[in-house]
Amino acid sequence: MQRKLSHADNLIHQFDTVLRTLVPKAAQASRPSPAQSIRDGDMSDSEREHAVGLMRINHTGEVCAQALYQGQGLTARLADVRGQMEQAAQEEIDHLAWCDQRLTELEGRTSLLNPLFYASSFSLGALAGAVGDRVSLGFVAATEEQVGRHLDEHLRELPSGDRRSRAVLEQMREDEAHHERWALEAGGSRFPATVKFGMRLVSKVMTKSVYRV
Repeated sequence: MQRKLSHADNLIHQFDTVLRTLVPKAAQASRPSPAQSIRDGDMSDSEREHAVGLMRINHTGEVCAQALYQGQGLTARLADVRGQMEQAAQEEIDHLAWCDQRLTELEGRTSLLNPLFYASSFSLGALAGAVGDRVSLGFVAATEEQVGRHLDEHLRELPSGDRRSRAVLEQMREDEAHHERWALEAGGSRFPATVKFGMRLVSKVMTKSVYRV
Protein backbone atom coordinates (compact mmCIF):
# COMPACT_ATOMS: atom_id res chain seq x y z
CA MET A 1 0.00 0.00 0.00
CA GLN A 2 1.33 3.42 -0.98
CA ARG A 3 1.91 5.70 1.99
CA LYS A 4 -0.08 8.92 1.99
CA LEU A 5 2.19 11.92 1.95
CA SER A 6 2.06 14.09 5.04
CA HIS A 7 2.11 17.87 5.10
CA ALA A 8 5.81 17.71 6.02
CA ASP A 9 6.49 15.37 3.07
CA ASN A 10 4.82 17.82 0.68
CA LEU A 11 6.80 20.73 2.10
CA ILE A 12 10.07 18.82 1.65
CA HIS A 13 9.08 17.93 -1.92
CA GLN A 14 8.25 21.56 -2.70
CA PHE A 15 11.54 22.76 -1.21
CA ASP A 16 13.46 20.20 -3.24
CA THR A 17 11.67 21.34 -6.39
CA VAL A 18 12.51 24.97 -5.67
CA LEU A 19 16.19 24.11 -5.26
CA ARG A 20 16.25 22.06 -8.46
CA THR A 21 14.68 24.99 -10.31
CA LEU A 22 16.86 27.80 -8.95
CA VAL A 23 20.26 26.17 -8.38
CA PRO A 24 22.32 26.12 -11.60
CA LYS A 25 22.93 22.64 -13.04
CA ALA A 26 20.56 21.04 -10.50
CA ALA A 27 17.72 20.36 -12.97
CA GLN A 28 17.92 16.96 -14.67
CA ALA A 29 16.33 16.54 -18.10
CA SER A 30 14.32 13.41 -18.90
CA ARG A 31 15.11 13.78 -22.61
CA PRO A 32 18.48 14.28 -24.29
CA SER A 33 19.25 17.79 -25.46
CA PRO A 34 18.18 18.47 -29.08
CA ALA A 35 21.65 19.99 -29.54
CA GLN A 36 23.60 16.88 -28.62
CA SER A 37 24.58 16.03 -32.21
CA ILE A 38 24.78 19.62 -33.50
CA ARG A 39 28.05 21.49 -34.09
CA ASP A 40 28.23 25.26 -33.81
CA GLY A 41 29.56 27.50 -36.54
CA ASP A 42 31.86 30.47 -36.04
CA MET A 43 30.69 33.30 -33.78
CA SER A 44 32.29 36.61 -32.91
CA ASP A 45 32.59 37.72 -29.28
CA SER A 46 29.66 40.10 -29.69
CA GLU A 47 27.51 37.38 -31.27
CA ARG A 48 28.34 35.00 -28.44
CA GLU A 49 27.48 37.65 -25.87
CA HIS A 50 24.14 38.27 -27.57
CA ALA A 51 23.42 34.54 -27.64
CA VAL A 52 24.15 34.36 -23.90
CA GLY A 53 21.67 37.18 -23.24
CA LEU A 54 18.95 35.46 -25.27
CA MET A 55 19.50 32.08 -23.64
CA ARG A 56 19.52 33.70 -20.21
CA ILE A 57 16.07 35.12 -20.98
CA ASN A 58 14.87 31.70 -22.10
CA HIS A 59 16.25 30.07 -18.97
CA THR A 60 14.45 32.57 -16.73
CA GLY A 61 11.30 32.00 -18.76
CA GLU A 62 11.56 28.31 -17.90
CA VAL A 63 12.08 29.16 -14.23
CA CYS A 64 8.84 31.14 -14.39
CA ALA A 65 7.04 28.31 -16.19
CA GLN A 66 8.19 25.79 -13.61
CA ALA A 67 7.02 28.03 -10.77
CA LEU A 68 3.70 28.63 -12.53
CA TYR A 69 2.98 24.90 -12.86
CA GLN A 70 4.07 24.23 -9.29
CA GLY A 71 1.78 26.93 -7.95
CA GLN A 72 -1.15 25.72 -10.02
CA GLY A 73 -0.49 22.12 -9.04
CA LEU A 74 -1.11 23.04 -5.42
CA THR A 75 -4.50 24.62 -6.01
CA ALA A 76 -5.97 23.04 -9.18
CA ARG A 77 -9.11 21.10 -8.26
CA LEU A 78 -9.38 18.42 -10.93
CA ALA A 79 -7.08 15.41 -10.65
CA ASP A 80 -6.67 15.08 -14.43
CA VAL A 81 -5.66 18.73 -14.69
CA ARG A 82 -3.03 18.27 -12.01
CA GLY A 83 -1.69 15.23 -13.83
CA GLN A 84 -1.42 17.07 -17.15
CA MET A 85 0.23 20.02 -15.43
CA GLU A 86 2.81 17.70 -13.89
CA GLN A 87 3.58 16.25 -17.33
CA ALA A 88 3.93 19.73 -18.82
CA ALA A 89 6.08 20.77 -15.86
CA GLN A 90 8.43 17.85 -16.54
CA GLU A 91 8.88 19.05 -20.11
CA GLU A 92 9.59 22.52 -18.75
CA ILE A 93 12.31 20.95 -16.56
CA ASP A 94 13.85 19.59 -19.76
CA HIS A 95 13.84 23.10 -21.20
CA LEU A 96 15.35 24.47 -17.99
CA ALA A 97 18.19 21.93 -18.04
CA TRP A 98 18.85 22.43 -21.77
CA CYS A 99 19.06 26.22 -21.42
CA ASP A 100 21.32 25.88 -18.37
CA GLN A 101 23.61 23.53 -20.26
CA ARG A 102 23.71 25.85 -23.24
CA LEU A 103 24.60 28.85 -21.06
CA THR A 104 27.51 26.88 -19.64
CA GLU A 105 28.71 26.00 -23.14
CA LEU A 106 28.54 29.68 -24.11
CA GLU A 107 30.46 30.61 -20.92
CA GLY A 108 27.45 32.52 -19.62
CA ARG A 109 25.47 32.37 -16.39
CA THR A 110 21.86 32.25 -15.28
CA SER A 111 20.08 35.41 -14.14
CA LEU A 112 20.56 36.76 -10.62
CA LEU A 113 16.88 37.76 -10.69
CA ASN A 114 15.57 34.19 -10.96
CA PRO A 115 14.44 33.92 -7.29
CA LEU A 116 12.32 37.06 -7.69
CA PHE A 117 10.67 35.85 -10.88
CA TYR A 118 10.16 32.38 -9.41
CA ALA A 119 8.32 33.77 -6.38
CA SER A 120 6.06 36.03 -8.44
CA SER A 121 5.22 33.28 -10.95
CA PHE A 122 4.49 30.75 -8.20
CA SER A 123 2.08 33.20 -6.56
CA LEU A 124 0.31 33.90 -9.86
CA GLY A 125 0.00 30.18 -10.57
CA ALA A 126 -1.43 29.41 -7.15
CA LEU A 127 -3.89 32.30 -7.45
CA ALA A 128 -5.04 31.19 -10.91
CA GLY A 129 -5.50 27.62 -9.71
CA ALA A 130 -7.51 28.78 -6.69
CA VAL A 131 -9.86 30.84 -8.87
CA GLY A 132 -10.81 27.81 -10.95
CA ASP A 133 -9.53 25.31 -13.44
CA ARG A 134 -10.84 27.19 -16.48
CA VAL A 135 -8.93 30.30 -15.44
CA SER A 136 -5.91 28.25 -14.45
CA LEU A 137 -5.78 26.50 -17.82
CA GLY A 138 -6.48 29.75 -19.61
CA PHE A 139 -3.50 31.30 -17.83
CA VAL A 140 -1.33 28.41 -19.01
CA ALA A 141 -2.49 28.91 -22.60
CA ALA A 142 -1.94 32.67 -22.51
CA THR A 143 1.48 32.25 -20.92
CA GLU A 144 2.57 29.67 -23.47
CA GLU A 145 1.39 31.99 -26.23
CA GLN A 146 3.68 34.71 -24.87
CA VAL A 147 6.56 32.25 -24.57
CA GLY A 148 6.02 31.20 -28.17
CA ARG A 149 6.30 34.82 -29.30
CA HIS A 150 9.62 35.19 -27.47
CA LEU A 151 10.98 31.98 -28.93
CA ASP A 152 10.03 33.04 -32.46
CA GLU A 153 11.79 36.36 -31.90
CA HIS A 154 14.89 34.73 -30.47
CA LEU A 155 15.08 32.24 -33.32
CA ARG A 156 15.22 35.22 -35.67
CA GLU A 157 17.85 37.00 -33.55
CA LEU A 158 20.23 34.14 -32.82
CA PRO A 159 23.59 34.39 -34.60
CA SER A 160 23.72 32.07 -37.60
CA GLY A 161 26.65 30.22 -36.05
CA ASP A 162 24.76 29.36 -32.86
CA ARG A 163 23.26 26.16 -34.22
CA ARG A 164 23.09 24.37 -30.86
CA SER A 165 20.95 27.06 -29.24
CA ARG A 166 18.72 27.07 -32.30
CA ALA A 167 18.11 23.33 -32.01
CA VAL A 168 17.14 23.75 -28.35
CA LEU A 169 14.77 26.64 -29.03
CA GLU A 170 13.08 24.87 -31.93
CA GLN A 171 12.21 21.89 -29.72
CA MET A 172 11.07 24.22 -26.94
CA ARG A 173 8.83 26.04 -29.41
CA GLU A 174 7.20 22.76 -30.42
CA ASP A 175 6.62 21.76 -26.80
CA GLU A 176 5.19 25.15 -25.79
CA ALA A 177 2.74 25.09 -28.69
CA HIS A 178 1.60 21.65 -27.52
CA HIS A 179 1.09 22.97 -23.97
CA GLU A 180 -0.99 25.85 -25.28
CA ARG A 181 -3.22 23.55 -27.34
CA TRP A 182 -3.64 21.12 -24.45
CA ALA A 183 -4.66 23.88 -22.03
CA LEU A 184 -7.34 25.19 -24.39
CA GLU A 185 -8.63 21.74 -25.32
CA ALA A 186 -8.85 20.86 -21.62
CA GLY A 187 -11.30 23.72 -21.13
CA GLY A 188 -9.11 26.73 -20.52
CA SER A 189 -10.64 30.17 -20.95
CA ARG A 190 -9.42 32.34 -23.81
CA PHE A 191 -8.18 35.51 -22.17
CA PRO A 192 -9.27 38.85 -23.69
CA ALA A 193 -6.79 40.96 -25.63
CA THR A 194 -6.50 43.50 -22.80
CA VAL A 195 -5.29 40.81 -20.37
CA LYS A 196 -2.82 39.47 -22.91
CA PHE A 197 -1.53 43.00 -23.50
CA GLY A 198 -0.86 43.36 -19.78
CA MET A 199 0.97 40.04 -19.78
CA ARG A 200 3.14 41.22 -22.67
CA LEU A 201 4.11 44.34 -20.72
CA VAL A 202 5.14 42.26 -17.71
CA SER A 203 7.05 39.92 -20.02
CA LYS A 204 8.97 42.86 -21.49
CA VAL A 205 10.09 43.90 -18.02
CA MET A 206 11.47 40.40 -17.49
CA THR A 207 13.29 40.20 -20.81
CA LYS A 208 14.86 43.66 -20.56
CA SER A 209 16.15 43.08 -17.03
CA VAL A 210 17.33 39.49 -17.45
CA TYR A 211 19.24 40.03 -20.71
CA ARG A 212 22.19 41.44 -18.75
CA VAL A 213 21.51 40.74 -15.05
